[in-house]
Amino acid sequence: MAFDHYTIDDLCINTIRTLSIDAIEKANSGHPGAPMGLAAAAYTLWTRILKHNPKNPLWHDRDRFVLSGGHASMLLYSLLYLTGYDLSLDDIKKFRQWESRTPGHPEFGHTPGVETTTGPLGQGMANAVGMALAERHLASKYNRPGYQIVDHFTYVMCGDGDMMEGVCHEAVSLAGHLGLSKLICIYDDNQISIEGKTDIAFTEDVAKRFEALNWHTIKVEDGNDINAISTALSDAQKESGKPSLILVKTQIAFGSPNKQGSSDAHGAPLGEEEVRLTKRNLCWPEDKSFYVPDDALKHFRHCIEKGMANESLWRETYHSFSKEYPELAMEWSHQMNGLLTNGWDKDIPVFSPADSPIATRAASGKVLTAIAKNLPSLIGGSADLAPSNKTYLNFSHDFQKDSYDGRNIRFGVREHAMGSIMTGMYLHKGLKPYGGTFLVFADYMRGAIRVASLMKLPLIYVFTHDSIAVGEDGPTHQPIEHLISLRCIPGLTVIRPCDAIETAEAWKHAVEKKDGPTALILSRQKLPILARHGAKNALGKGAYIMEDADGTPDLILIASGSEVHIAVLSKALLSKENISVRVVSMPSWELFEKTSSEYQQSILLPDVKARMAIEAGSPMGWEKYTGDSGLIIGINRFGASAPGGTNLKNFGFTAENIADQARKLLKNSGLKIAI
Repeated sequence: MAFDHYTIDDLCINTIRTLSIDAIEKANSGHPGAPMGLAAAAYTLWTRILKHNPKNPLWHDRDRFVLSGGHASMLLYSLLYLTGYDLSLDDIKKFRQWESRTPGHPEFGHTPGVETTTGPLGQGMANAVGMALAERHLASKYNRPGYQIVDHFTYVMCGDGDMMEGVCHEAVSLAGHLGLSKLICIYDDNQISIEGKTDIAFTEDVAKRFEALNWHTIKVEDGNDINAISTALSDAQKESGKPSLILVKTQIAFGSPNKQGSSDAHGAPLGEEEVRLTKRNLCWPEDKSFYVPDDALKHFRHCIEKGMANESLWRETYHSFSKEYPELAMEWSHQMNGLLTNGWDKDIPVFSPADSPIATRAASGKVLTAIAKNLPSLIGGSADLAPSNKTYLNFSHDFQKDSYDGRNIRFGVREHAMGSIMTGMYLHKGLKPYGGTFLVFADYMRGAIRVASLMKLPLIYVFTHDSIAVGEDGPTHQPIEHLISLRCIPGLTVIRPCDAIETAEAWKHAVEKKDGPTALILSRQKLPILARHGAKNALGKGAYIMEDADGTPDLILIASGSEVHIAVLSKALLSKENISVRVVSMPSWELFEKTSSEYQQSILLPDVKARMAIEAGSPMGWEKYTGDSGLIIGINRFGASAPGGTNLKNFGFTAENIADQARKLLKNSGLKIAI
């Protein structure tokens, strides 16, 4: 078929549209509207503006691209295939199928060229903020006159759904405050969501909101005007003090005679007849599926030559930079490749039972500072709680506009954005982020934790104030269900250390971990530093014997965190009655489950039926370790406003109550003891 009436730009844009609708139609599942409406803007960005090399998707100084509205994944897959990434037309034909490289929403590590997993709306925008933040930090730290080795933009495409999500507002607020000028957002302003026109729920002036948040805004009235889009992108690149929002007026499902501008095209295939009519409307061959004109493919593939040339120029600059600044280049290379510096752990403090009791949050702060001084990639902050959760690095200054080399990030009261920004920071490469808040507020960032776990990112979450011992702040601030809730997230390692020694080991494990995030669960109250009996550095196994029985135990007490020392005290009481007790510290279920069955049996002794689990939170899940005949001392209600010690006593977390419950368990188990 001749396309004499087409410009090459029109040919390429309609190739994106038809390729997208064909894949969605074949899968009988997907979201065709956004790829059709955004095709012109995406084509303009990817072929005229974006600095990328399809043959090396991981080139360090590439521009980053985030499709925040991940439901429009076929737009991204079409671009990746057409511009020459390692994605075939056969992969496109397997869209949304079992084990295909083109899943329903983009997944990091699954498809070459996909920078982050998106789908939960708003998080992609926050990821992009994190990427832009990382670029500014690394540029400020490593660039030298004549050597801009870190110099790239972060582009993000988002839609009305993203704009409605709170995490998006949190993230763009921080981006505006920080003046992240190399962050550019293309807003698909089609005024359609799943339920219909957005004015049923969303009537704000988005441009004015972003201007109030210190963003530079540009409006493009015609989403198919590629010259206007190109000019807007160039203008955004020139803005040096603010991030930029380009509001592009598009029409969802552009080209579809019956569904253009309708919510019907948002989340369902067009249907066989509408696909045929759309192709006719676009003057496209109606009888061909997955048709890619040779001229279009040739034009798209110029991105390869252009990308290789850009990378080659950068490599020449980096080569000269490494000769003039060899130590700096080595440090930069180590950071970008995720390597730990030699001696990163050499100053971790050594805690002893002879030391005074110390809250694990305070011990964590000491360990964090000691590690961060020797590990330049470690950077982070807190959701406005640094004085409480001890996440501030006293040897460094704040990361702020005009001082991007600082390593203390003031996230503000923005927990969800903090979690999602941390994700973007890590995905950029070069940084190892941590972020802190109270455990009870982990709920606010659960969506970010879940997606980070899905991507297997080794982020570090610092959750303090971990139980009813928070005290007077009351039940709104006292976590109950949060530990089991976090343990339910696949891939997340939850560690609740019992004292300063375990806290130091927990940080070491979290820093060394490469295949998923870690949540450190830390106490507000001071805890004694316990003596170990032959169990040195055993935290990595998830559970170990803190104190053992003389001979075969009558009872095994299993506890985590601040309840371990209570179990130790309970053992002392029971031992006076000739009851043989083993105390097991179990800081991490996940780590324990990774050990051999032989090790697990050596700790929990299957033949010992009297087992008690002690944790100041929901008892759910502990039955796996206590067995059907065991007992769980936990909490099945909300907490109370009272001093922490009073709460612990009234909720039964005392040595005396534990010992009393143990006696009853042993009596019910048939052991003859004096009650």
